[in-house]
Amino acid sequence: MTTDIEFPPAIPVPFEPSPVFRELREARPVARVTLPTGDHAWLVTRHADNRELLASPWLSRAAAAKPGAPRIRRIPLDTESMTTMDPPEHTRLRKLVLRAFTTQRVAALTPRIEKRAAELIDDLMAAGQPADLVNGFAEPLSLGVIAELLGVPASDFERFRTWSIAYLATTGRDPETVAEAERQLKAYFAELIAARREDPADDLLSDLVRARSEERLTEGELVTLAVTLLIAGYETTASLIAGAVVALFRHPDQLEILRSRPEVLPSAVEELLRYTPIAVSGGTIRVATRDIELGGTAVREGEAVLPSTTSANRDGAVFDEPDRLDVTRDHNPHLAFGHGPHRCLGSQLARAELSVALRTLLSRLPGLRLAVPLDEVPWRLGGMIRRPEKLPISW
Repeated sequence: MTTDIEFPPAIPVPFEPSPVFRELREARPVARVTLPTGDHAWLVTRHADNRELLASPWLSRAAAAKPGAPRIRRIPLDTESMTTMDPPEHTRLRKLVLRAFTTQRVAALTPRIEKRAAELIDDLMAAGQPADLVNGFAEPLSLGVIAELLGVPASDFERFRTWSIAYLATTGRDPETVAEAERQLKAYFAELIAARREDPADDLLSDLVRARSEERLTEGELVTLAVTLLIAGYETTASLIAGAVVALFRHPDQLEILRSRPEVLPSAVEELLRYTPIAVSGGTIRVATRDIELGGTAVREGEAVLPSTTSANRDGAVFDEPDRLDVTRDHNPHLAFGHGPHRCLGSQLARAELSVALRTLLSRLPGLRLAVPLDEVPWRLGGMIRRPEKLPISW
């Protein structure tokens, strides 16, 4: 086997997949790549193959967390994280958290999301234009929602922001810095969990503390679960909101449809989820626990496999005109939230936040526009999540 591609491929437009993905889907849908750590993996680019990969019991997240396993990040994966477990251990933890993300819970939380979004727009308008949509809206909205759900003081925003950037780094940070960010996050939550044990509140963290003794949840699993929920609920949703707005700015005809026809918002949310890539890798690395065939390629036991939902969501075999943003698209079986046992359990909450964010922005700021040329928008690259560093807007 030869190594052909450095991963991630060069991305000329940060919020769109590289043309390399299109070439791979057509010529080598399962391709050998070199990861930022120097490890190798099989990159899977087609929609059907990604669905198979994400559901396969032979492609293990737990094996990818073992010492010496191929990895993308600067430090090994955390073996106590729900994201690096296989069933039945993963199922046990997932059931504990799933109760907080039911459709009913999200519906009950939506008015508070709307209230927070309105307050942030009030603050932006009071401060005057231009304003930064990332730091003034997307980040505080997403952090505020997950912080309220968990029971974390939003006043700790800046600390979480600094820690999460370092924690998710793949390049530009030494392993010691990444490991220290992880240690700081865990130490913070260990202290907060101890406080909840003494004085429970009406929040998810208190629920998990109560479940600690009832559901065989270790202290390490509890702390790691809290870190995972915060990072996933904050970073990915903030990036999704900012990236979706950039996509609409790049396609003013679609922005105008959304402005003039607010009833298409549900389909627009699904289309922006499909169209706007967030994770650089497009999925979490797995390791084969036996020899398998995937997309016509032989994958040997012990080899790493990397899903690319970013590529899968632009597969012309599934989506008509896949590289076109169409906020009225009907058939949209995207994989933005993954598939199989590890499908994102916060998908309904993410949908609600993006929907509220777009509706609030377009109703309160009807003249919403980018305050600088698109090519002057600075991007945060070098990490697991990509998004604008700042997004100057006027209205």
